[in-house]
Amino acid sequence: MSRLVLIDGSSYLYRAFHALPPLSNAEGEPTGALFGVVNMLRQTLKEKPDCAAFVMDASGPTFRDELYPEYKAQRPPMPDDLRAQVEPMLEIVEALGFPILRVSGVEADDVIGTLALQGVDDGLAVTVSTSDKDFAQLVRPGIELVNTMTGTVTDREAVIAKYAVPPERIVDLLALMGDTVDNVPGVDKCGPKTAAKWLNEYGSLEGVIENAASIKGKVGDNLRAALDRLPLNKQLVTIKTDVELDLGCPQLKLRERDVEALRVLYTRYGFNAALRDLDGQAPAANGAAAKPPSGRSSTPAPAEAPDAALAEKGEYECILDEAALTAWVARLEQAELIAFDTETDALDAMQANLVGLSFAVEPGEAAYVPLGHEYPGAPAQLDREWVLEALRPVLTDADKPKLGQHGKYDLHVMRRHGVDIAGYAEDTMLESYVLNSTASRHDMDSLALRHLGYDTIKFSDVAGKGARQISFAQVALEEATPYAAEDADVTLRLHRVFAPKLAADAGLQKVYREIEMPLVPVLARIEATGVLVDAAELRRQSGVLGKRMHEVQQQAYELAGRSFNLDSPKQLQAILFDELGLKAVVKTPKGAPSTNEEALEAIAEDHALPRLILEYRGLAKLRSTYTEKLPEMINPATGRVHTSYHQAVAATGRLSSSDPNLQNIPIRSEDGRRIRQAFVAPPGRVVMACDYSQIELRIMAHLSGDAGLIAAFEAGLDIHRATAAEVFGASLEEVTGDQRRAAKAINFGLIYGMSAFGLARQLGIGRGEAQDYIATYFNRYPGVREFMDRTREQARERGYVETVFGRRLYLNDINARNQALRAGAERAAINAPMQGTAADIIKRAMLSVDAWLAEHRDRADMIMQVHDELVFEAEAGFVDTLREAVEARMQAAGELRVPLLVETGVGANWDEAH
Repeated sequence: MSRLVLIDGSSYLYRAFHALPPLSNAEGEPTGALFGVVNMLRQTLKEKPDCAAFVMDASGPTFRDELYPEYKAQRPPMPDDLRAQVEPMLEIVEALGFPILRVSGVEADDVIGTLALQGVDDGLAVTVSTSDKDFAQLVRPGIELVNTMTGTVTDREAVIAKYAVPPERIVDLLALMGDTVDNVPGVDKCGPKTAAKWLNEYGSLEGVIENAASIKGKVGDNLRAALDRLPLNKQLVTIKTDVELDLGCPQLKLRERDVEALRVLYTRYGFNAALRDLDGQAPAANGAAAKPPSGRSSTPAPAEAPDAALAEKGEYECILDEAALTAWVARLEQAELIAFDTETDALDAMQANLVGLSFAVEPGEAAYVPLGHEYPGAPAQLDREWVLEALRPVLTDADKPKLGQHGKYDLHVMRRHGVDIAGYAEDTMLESYVLNSTASRHDMDSLALRHLGYDTIKFSDVAGKGARQISFAQVALEEATPYAAEDADVTLRLHRVFAPKLAADAGLQKVYREIEMPLVPVLARIEATGVLVDAAELRRQSGVLGKRMHEVQQQAYELAGRSFNLDSPKQLQAILFDELGLKAVVKTPKGAPSTNEEALEAIAEDHALPRLILEYRGLAKLRSTYTEKLPEMINPATGRVHTSYHQAVAATGRLSSSDPNLQNIPIRSEDGRRIRQAFVAPPGRVVMACDYSQIELRIMAHLSGDAGLIAAFEAGLDIHRATAAEVFGASLEEVTGDQRRAAKAINFGLIYGMSAFGLARQLGIGRGEAQDYIATYFNRYPGVREFMDRTREQARERGYVETVFGRRLYLNDINARNQALRAGAERAAINAPMQGTAADIIKRAMLSVDAWLAEHRDRADMIMQVHDELVFEAEAGFVDTLREAVEARMQAAGELRVPLLVETGVGANWDEAH
């Protein structure tokens, strides 16, 4: 049967524009949307349709505008970057041989609808290539929809599954729901579920209208209020299928490609994969590189637009017998790199059960080995232990490199199931993070869309959402296989994109190879070891905190003159600003007085109540986040708490942690330190904490080369006292406590970009006095000012700053016209090299210490990393040896112009070790 493909050009142009990154060619012309459409067209041509049409809206009003003048009235104008790509797109469409249709007075949807029905009448198989839900109304025998970007095909069953109504009721569904994009107002609060429910109950829109009086509740009132406009809605959302066209399949035959025109266009826009596909010739050099559009120069350019081959859907195998697995094991043994992924029944790697494994060794080819799918009718699956034993030689061979996406999770899962993965050599999450920590999120779905133009299958697509979400073990293999195998396949494809970019930059390659990748197994060991927590002590503290919260609450009632809900922003607004008459310093985005922490701090000097509320919130946060939650997080199998460390979150390279977040346990407050008392060592062991002393100030001395700072550190002076002596013109012995406090605020404030206003507020002094302090500081330490000026200038020129070890932080707003955005980027430019270098140093220290611990794991373990601190659990008799080894390695982790100092404490718990 001959096939007619009708392409909804507008739909794909907008979809590609919003889905793909803001690419541009070497001349700065935007190409992201153009790239997406070209890939879709190339994919369509590979399927060799007999006839095709690329349909676009014509300019000018349509019959719908006459029916309803407000139709599409709220639609924003086309973005300039997108408008610039329309004509180039049409040139390429024409050169590829597609007929282009634009018919005045109707929309592209109507042209497509008319041609689709004509095609069916002529005995053709019709495919409408679109992502627009409105076209579901056209689906019938002979007409199907395909979303070329995702590969999704929609037939009658798919329409019913997605919308809960058949194709012939889609128009009624849309009339009830309305369409905000086209400014068609539906029934207020009537979403797709409510509309489908009514249509299934009453048969049609007309049936719903006839029975409107019997529909109860607020939504029934809304329906009755909308009755008059529903017939018009139906006219507006119905695709016209009788447009007068002198066209049929004979007029829609594809023409021969204009190869020379395509070569010029592909070269101009940097579509290298399309050039290679065109005639096998290498692309011209002047069109090879794509770069960010103007104004975005701080984002590194991709080597070229994503390769279309990497954006195509793959072919995936479900392995259910021993012969198939044996064949794949042979492929794995011969592979240069093995991409692998695990599927489990839980997010907690320390408790999740293995449900299946996926592998890929070539882009577009992957396999899924189901091991634990349990649902009615599930096919027999290979024995898990047999599979793991068959895979063990490959997976535990350090000479066979493995690749993953956030593979630390998979290492945990496999270790808990008896297989210690060796040779974990590549991780696409970390590749992306090292290349540009701020360019995008680093999860696989985001990376695939940004770098491959590939829309992945989401977990919710196969397992559902919310309360109805099922475990992956309950997902049918027909859906589980493409989802799971795609993970390994896309990971391999992403690596093919990232690896050359890292290889092209020696500094970034070094950060990736010598810091981030080796750290993965180290963090995995720390997480697996966990930390012992005294649940009884936490419960006792929880009771104390609860009692104190009640006492603060009563004090707040007395100050306010009545009881109120301290957790209610609305009631706090009434008490503070209406009844007590305090002046609102901070406002919400809507202009109302704010009651957030900043707002309460700003008025805490004017009345005692804001300070009490802040105290109450602090106690409540400690109780809910730690004393109540930590006991619930104790792993029943190990009796310990196992945090998760994240390498690809903080832009500066700092590690973060979650479940629990160890980085946020307060250390300056007595209550925070008390929580640390619950982190204990088992009998016969102690806790040892090793903390870098003032590491960021030492890095400032190194980077600035300031002689005064360097001399103070080399002499082992108290840097805050030394700074106070310089700023206040006193001897070290004469410096007062208040002067040292002021100097400390200046030292750390400058690192974080604090202004004279901020310093004045922190010290409780006038702004002029604070400005004098800062000016005096810079006079005494001129190298610091020179470093800050130099760093800002370099950041403006290059768009990024670097750490001592070559880690890069891109600053997208460093040249922004908006002063606030630019100032924020300048503060980050000063701070990031220090925070990032500190992060690199402690990571290097962890690698060195972990290597030394390899021979002593029976006597000591590294159990936590928090800010600039490493925490250990060790035999009491081994502490002296451990201290000497750890301090030496931490101090040697960074070669600075000033010595690194490590302070060590030992105790029965974490607090005592400080």
